[in-house]
Amino acid sequence: MIHWMKEKLEQIGTTCELADLGTQELEGKTVKLPPVLLGTLGTDSAKKTLLVYGHLDVQPAAKSDGWDTEPFELVEKDGKLFGRGSSDDKGPVLCWLHAIRAAQKNNIELPVNIKFCFEGMEESGSVGLPELLEREKDRFLAGVDFVCISDSYWLGTKKPCLTYGLRGICSFFVEVTGIKQDLHSGVFGGVIHEPLQDLMWVMAQLTTVDNRIRIPGLYDQVAPLSAAEEKTYDDIEFDVTEFRESVGASKLPTEDKKTLLLRRWREPSLAFHGIEGAFYGPGEKTVIPSKVIGKFSIRIVPDMDPETVNRLTVEYLNKVWAERGSPNTFKPRPGHSAKPWVVDVNDSNFLAGARAMKRVHGVEPDRIREGCSIPITLTFQELTGKSVLLLPLGAADDMAHSQNEKNNKWNYVEGVKTLLAYIMELGSA
Repeated sequence: MIHWMKEKLEQIGTTCELADLGTQELEGKTVKLPPVLLGTLGTDSAKKTLLVYGHLDVQPAAKSDGWDTEPFELVEKDGKLFGRGSSDDKGPVLCWLHAIRAAQKNNIELPVNIKFCFEGMEESGSVGLPELLEREKDRFLAGVDFVCISDSYWLGTKKPCLTYGLRGICSFFVEVTGIKQDLHSGVFGGVIHEPLQDLMWVMAQLTTVDNRIRIPGLYDQVAPLSAAEEKTYDDIEFDVTEFRESVGASKLPTEDKKTLLLRRWREPSLAFHGIEGAFYGPGEKTVIPSKVIGKFSIRIVPDMDPETVNRLTVEYLNKVWAERGSPNTFKPRPGHSAKPWVVDVNDSNFLAGARAMKRVHGVEPDRIREGCSIPITLTFQELTGKSVLLLPLGAADDMAHSQNEKNNKWNYVEGVKTLLAYIMELGSA
C-alpha cells in the first residue's frame, strides 16, 4: 500500500521519499517495518504549507468473522462501499488524492503547499513513527503551518462535524499463573486454585454494571467542566435512539443525550478486550488453563496523566488481589499509553475547516470531541507547534474495526469536495 500510494502521489506531481523505520521483534522473529511515505507537493515560499497525515494499514479481517462480502475486495451495494479500510483509513486518504486531481483537472492553483505523511503501522501503535518525526522536525516538518487528519467520524449519519478533542489511552495486562501446565477439569477440578477463576473475579472488580470505574482517585484527575463548555452539548445534534439501534443494544447505561456524550468524550472509560491463554474457539474444551492474561484499557481525558493512571490502576489491582486471598501468582502491568488531546475551536485552521464544511453541506458543523485515541495527533502538534484539525468524512455507522466496514458513496464524494474546499479556505487562513 505504501508503494502503491507513492506511485499515485507522484502522478499528481508530488516529490516522494520512503523513510526507513528499521526492524521490530515480532513472535521471536526480526521483521522489517513498513516505510513511511513522505511527500511534498509545491515549494512556493510565498504560500503556507499544509501537512496531511493518514494511515494505509488496517485491522485484520476474514469473511469467516461475519462479513457479508470478502473484506479485501471493495464491493458497492445500495450506495455503500464495503471493504476493510474503506472508512479507516484508506478511503479518506484517497479522498485527498481525488481532491487534488479535481483541482488540477480544472486548472485550479492550490493556494498552499501540501506535505503528506502516510504510514503503515497506525493500527499497531505507529511503531517507529514518533521517533522518525522527531528526527524530521527541522527538515520535513519545518515550515508546516497547518496539520489535518481525516481519521475520525461524524457523530451521527446526517450532519457533519469537526473534532476538537480526543481521549488518550492506558492499556493493561493482568497475568495469573498457578500450575505448571493445562489440566483436565474432571480430574483436577475442585482441588486446585484455578488462574482463570481468579482473573475473572479480579477483572469484575474494575467496573460497576453501569460502566463506572471503581479505581479510587481516577475521576479526581478529570479537568472540571465549565458552565460554558457544558452548554455546548445542548446544541449538538445527536439521536440517542439511532445510536442505540446502530450498535444493536437493547438498553444503554444512560439514555440522556448530554450525559451519554459527556461519558463518550469528556470522562474516562474502561473496556475489556480479551483473555489470552483461555479457550475461546467453538465447541467444548474441558481444560483448566495454567496461565491466563487479561487485557483491558482505560481511555483518559484532560487533565489525566498516563503515569498517574498506571500507578493508581496497578495499586488497585494489587489491593483487590490481596482481598481475593489466592496463592496463585499475580502480575499486573501497564502496556502502551497516549495522552489526550484538545485544541482551540477558534484557531484559524479549525475555522477554515468549518467554512469548508458549511460550503459543501450547507450547515454549520457540530463541534465535537471523540472517544477514540489517535496518539500521533499530539506528536504533530508538539513537533510543529501548529494546530491539528481532525476533519471527519465518514458516518457514525461505518463500523471501522468491525465486520462489514463501509463508507457511504455519498460521504466519499462529499468528502472529496470538503477536502478541496478546505484546501482553498486555507489560502485565506
